[in-house]
Amino acid sequence: MCSHSSGATRTGARSRWCASRGTRSSDGAGGVCSSETVMPVGGGYVCPWIKAMATAYPCLQEIRLKRMVITDDCLDLIAKSFKNFRVLVLTSCEGFTTDGLAAIAASCRNLRELDLRENEVDDICGHWISQFPDSYTSLVSLNISCLTNEVNLSALERLVSRCPNLQTLRLNRAVPLDRLANLLRAAPQLVELGTGAYTAEMRPEVLDYIEDAGLDVLAASCKDLRELRVFPSDPFGLEPNVALTEQGLVSVSEGCPKLQSVLYFCRQMSNAALNTIAQNRPNMTRFRLCIIEPRLLTILPFKPLDAGFGAIVQHCKNLQRLSLSGLLTDRVFEYIGTYAKKLEMLSVAFAGDSDLGLHHVLSGCDNLRKLEIRDCPFGDKALLDNAAKLETMRSLWMSSCLVSFGACKLLGQKMPRLNVEVIDERGPPDSRPESSPVEKLYIYRTVSGPRLDMPGYVWTMEDDSAYLE
Repeated sequence: MCSHSSGATRTGARSRWCASRGTRSSDGAGGVCSSETVMPVGGGYVCPWIKAMATAYPCLQEIRLKRMVITDDCLDLIAKSFKNFRVLVLTSCEGFTTDGLAAIAASCRNLRELDLRENEVDDICGHWISQFPDSYTSLVSLNISCLTNEVNLSALERLVSRCPNLQTLRLNRAVPLDRLANLLRAAPQLVELGTGAYTAEMRPEVLDYIEDAGLDVLAASCKDLRELRVFPSDPFGLEPNVALTEQGLVSVSEGCPKLQSVLYFCRQMSNAALNTIAQNRPNMTRFRLCIIEPRLLTILPFKPLDAGFGAIVQHCKNLQRLSLSGLLTDRVFEYIGTYAKKLEMLSVAFAGDSDLGLHHVLSGCDNLRKLEIRDCPFGDKALLDNAAKLETMRSLWMSSCLVSFGACKLLGQKMPRLNVEVIDERGPPDSRPESSPVEKLYIYRTVSGPRLDMPGYVWTMEDDSAYLE
């Protein structure tokens, strides 16, 4: 539990209280937040603490709870006790229903943020959203992604339309696509939009259920959109389960002039689409394209995407992060090495023809700090020829490539300021010929020498003596 001191409250500083069952936490936002008392892991009922806070801190404005039990009566107490209440964030909590949310909506006239993350809510009725008064206009962030049933969509549309400062809207899967379009038209100022309950890093996202049609609406409505993340609803399915193609991303690139960051999972892409995206959004700084089942592109009649990604790195002069997969040859890495001079992080999977691809990247990307490679035919020569470049980078990760154990040993001896770690769950790498490829290779800078906390399947390439036992 953490709370502001009474002195901070008396002097008018923003009051805030947060609790997490079985954890200690501190937060310096808005004042000093101490954690002198920690609730037991079993039965983390927050109501006694809310009652105490209602008496001691009537000016409390924020409550953030994690893994707690909070009842409808407790939510009603919050709504009635704190007259200037502004922020309620519940993460992985339980014990309440939408009746409790109705009390918050009806009484918290200054509420700016209602964030419900992965809670177990008894979703009794979707009409709780209609309890926000018609005069209420202060909402900035709304996250109802954990609810299971459909909310009163007419009431939600009215709420969204009368809150001019609304920037974040995260909905559940029950909102149909045609009504999503109405919501977007009502709130063109949105910066972050979420549909579904995907929670990776709690970042703004859209599941691919939105499809091309939904992205068309997004492009037409959200002119301030800066970041788009489209995640797959069925990443392991062999057949497409949604109508999401490259056209959806093209539409967003045409309609959202402030777009700078993209993470897009799809099953198909074309050079023409990538070229259009690059010309539409030369201000792009992060572009991550993940093609599901990229191996299929090698057996189906698709052309290499070299020219398309070449257009991305040529037009987007400030590109800092790039992820690519699909049918790609060494030519795309030549484009990257030639044009992506500000690139800091590159992730590659199932791409390239030979060592030449890796050589283009290591020799050409002056600002590169982090490189991740998976299932590419890159081997010893490019790695050893560009060993000096590795000392200017934070790290290099290679998995299922063609780097031999012998090359790893040589690199470790040649570059003492690098930690060269071989990760191989098949057993000691020296039990096989030195020409055998290693499973994984992790290289990173160090000033303190090899680490001592490695599991049994990790070997550090520091000197030969370590492998003669």
